[in-house]
Amino acid sequence: MIGLTVRAVGALMLGLASVVAGRADTVADFYRGRTIELYVGYSTGGGYDIYARMLARHMGRFIPGNPTLVVKNMEGAGSLRLANWLANAGPRDGSAFGTIGRGTSFDPILGQPGAQFMGPDFNWLGSMNHEVSVCASWHTSGVATFQDMQRKELVVGAVSANDDTMQFAKVLNSLLGTKLKIVSGYPGGNDVVLAMERGEVNGRCGWSWSSVLTAHMAWWKENKIVILVQLALAKHPDLPEVPLVTDLAKNDAQRQMLRMIFARQVMGRPFLAPPGVPAERVAALRKAFMDTTADKDFLADAEKAKLEINPVDGEKVQALVKEIYATPPEVAKQAAAALK
Repeated sequence: MIGLTVRAVGALMLGLASVVAGRADTVADFYRGRTIELYVGYSTGGGYDIYARMLARHMGRFIPGNPTLVVKNMEGAGSLRLANWLANAGPRDGSAFGTIGRGTSFDPILGQPGAQFMGPDFNWLGSMNHEVSVCASWHTSGVATFQDMQRKELVVGAVSANDDTMQFAKVLNSLLGTKLKIVSGYPGGNDVVLAMERGEVNGRCGWSWSSVLTAHMAWWKENKIVILVQLALAKHPDLPEVPLVTDLAKNDAQRQMLRMIFARQVMGRPFLAPPGVPAERVAALRKAFMDTTADKDFLADAEKAKLEINPVDGEKVQALVKEIYATPPEVAKQAAAALK
C-alpha cells in the first residue's frame, strides 16, 4: 500500500512537471513559425513608421518562438482609426500590435470625437523613447521666435483633430495666445513636412525632435527651419535656448493643464496590444520589446538611422496612462476646452 502510494505520488509529480513545462512552452509554441502584424497608425515615411520598421527588423529574435514581424500601415484620423481597430476588432491572441500617436490614447478624456476605447484597457508594451516635440517655421515665414508666433499669423500643417500636429497648435492658440492658422487633412507628419518645403504651409507644430534629427537634421543645421518652442515637460539637451512650453504658462492653472496635455511626451513612441491578450503573451512581448531596445545590433542600426532610443517599459507606460485618466474632471474639462 505504501509502495503504491509512493508510485502514485511520483506519477502525480511527473504529471505536474509536465503541466508546468507545457505552460512554460505555451508562448514559444504559439509564436513559433508565426507572423506578427505590427500596425502603424500613419502613412509610410514618418517618424512612427520609421521607428516601427526598425523595431520589426529585430524584435522577433527576442520573442519566444522567434516569429517574423511584418509592418502594415493603417492611417486615418491621426491614428485614431488604428486605435479603434485594436480596441474593438484586432486579434486578442498576441498576433498583432501597433503604434499610435502618443496622445491618441487620451482622446476619450480630452473630449476628442470618435474614440471607441479607454486608454488603460490596452496592453502597453513600452515606448522607444520619451519625446520632445517642437513648433518649427520655414526660414522664409518671417516668424523666428515664440513672441513672433503671438504677433503674426503662421500657417501650420496638421493631420487631424486627433493628432499632435493639430492638438498642440490649438493648445498654443487657446492658452498662450499664438496666431497659428491650422491647415489639416494631411495623411501623416511626413506629408506636412513636404507641404512646408513646397510652400503650402509655413510651419509645423507637434513635430517630434527625434524625427527632425532622423530626416531633416540638415535643415536645422543650415537654418532652413527655425525651432520656436519645445512641447514637453523638460527641455531637450540639443535645444537649451529654445523656450519650454510649461515655462510660458501665465498661472498655476495653465501650468497644470499644460502638464496634463504634454505628459504624453513621456511615451514618445508607444507600442500597444489589444485588450484581452493573455497575460503571459503580454509579458513576453514587453520583455522582448525592452530586450530589443538594449540589443547592440539594434542600437547600431538605430544610430545609423539617427533614431533616439531612450526606452520606457510597458509597466511604466501603463501606469502613466492610468494616472492621466485619473486627472480631476475639472482640470480635464479645461484642458479639453483648450483643444477645441
